[in-house]
Amino acid sequence: MNKHVRHFVKLITYVLIVMLPNWVHAKQKNPLPKPNIIFLLADDLRYNSLGCMGNKIITTPNIDLLAKEGTLFKNSFATTPICCVSRASIFSGQYSKRHGIQDFQADFSETARMNNYPEILRQNGFYTGFIGKYGVGTLGKNRGANMPVKDFDYWKGFEGHGVYFYKDKNNNTIHSTDMIGDQSIEFLETRDKSKPFCLSVSFKAPHVEDGNSIHNGYLYSPFYENYYSTVTIPHPANGGDQYYNAFPESFRMGQNGLENEARVRWGLRFSTEEKYQESVKSYYRLVTGIDDAVKRIVTELKKQGIEKNTIIILSSDNGYSLADHGLEGKWYAHDVSLRVPLIIYDGRKTENKKTISHIALNVDLAPTILGYAGLAIPESMQGKSLQPLVEGKSPKWRNEFYYDHLYETSGTKVYIPKSEGFVTLRYKYARYFNGNNPNEFFYEELFDAKTDPLEINNLATKSEMSALKNELIQKMKMFSEKLK
Repeated sequence: MNKHVRHFVKLITYVLIVMLPNWVHAKQKNPLPKPNIIFLLADDLRYNSLGCMGNKIITTPNIDLLAKEGTLFKNSFATTPICCVSRASIFSGQYSKRHGIQDFQADFSETARMNNYPEILRQNGFYTGFIGKYGVGTLGKNRGANMPVKDFDYWKGFEGHGVYFYKDKNNNTIHSTDMIGDQSIEFLETRDKSKPFCLSVSFKAPHVEDGNSIHNGYLYSPFYENYYSTVTIPHPANGGDQYYNAFPESFRMGQNGLENEARVRWGLRFSTEEKYQESVKSYYRLVTGIDDAVKRIVTELKKQGIEKNTIIILSSDNGYSLADHGLEGKWYAHDVSLRVPLIIYDGRKTENKKTISHIALNVDLAPTILGYAGLAIPESMQGKSLQPLVEGKSPKWRNEFYYDHLYETSGTKVYIPKSEGFVTLRYKYARYFNGNNPNEFFYEELFDAKTDPLEINNLATKSEMSALKNELIQKMKMFSEKLK
């Protein structure tokens, strides 16, 4: 080795030994900034009540733009179609079998709450905010007393289901969605700008305001009075009385002599042409109100120059029947109850424009948020981060899931039968029961989504489907135990 080569080797060795640690240190001192995260949750927003999901009547241009420039999930579901339980699953990343919340009274324990996504983010340097309907454990004896006010840097949550009209600081009447929009802007303006943030925004809309007959309970802002006034909303193809009467009497009437609550509410809101048009148009006006709030939030992000480092996730706690099957509400195994919209927009990416058909679940939302934050996902969480799918990777993924709805109504003034089931991309099995023993069911459903997307033809009693039904039942039972 000549002296020139030896000199070159010494020089390279010096660089590797002396300079490389400095470069690594410099890179560590200036890592890529953590992204900001905004999670928008609607209440009772059915999956196809958005333009991006195929609705040709509703006006949702701002949400549609997030879907166009981000990722739209076509097969996203709630694992329990009722708000209190679904929200517990969203916060915790757990199925109801594990988090144990099955009603509006039960709270997270302090230990459980500290392992929910907002608390984990705050413990790891995120500035956190919560606005709107919290929805977990807010209707018990200590109504609202146990809401996690101190767990957030910015708290504007409300107890129970809330109402649609409030008074602002000047004592002027303000619609809930407008108030939530104002609070979202306030959060963005007043946040600690030295930290990444996570803002969870939980709209009341388009949930009906029970007990209020104005617009059949869908109380929109007067600003939207003329929206949809010149259109006639078509009825669902499976909405006639014959579809409700196809349910067995034990589904339609409880042992307490009460009619199925979903039919009672149908009577209030959809039982005449006038009621149906007023209800659905008012529901749509509430959804358009959310869309305008989304526009305000995105505009503020751009104003502050942070839209390129912000991830926006939009979904709903469960679906909603707008007279499908002769019912109003959620609670049951039908597609309109379980299926929810889901959009993930990553402002840092330009290549994430896609539609995904993989099954996404509400239990995936907490792991997804933590994944985008660059944080470890606790083993207690049962969902999976959707980030790899959004980024075009091919992780091993589910093609089926278990659902249940175990909300107890015995001894109350309503009748909602319990249910559990198993769903694949093509087939869905469900069984309905009262009491605490699912094996004592009184009614089964089996639907083929490929040939019967409206879930009209119940195959549960067809002998040629018995092998498939038994296979789904065995999977359902296995998952029910496995998910505890």
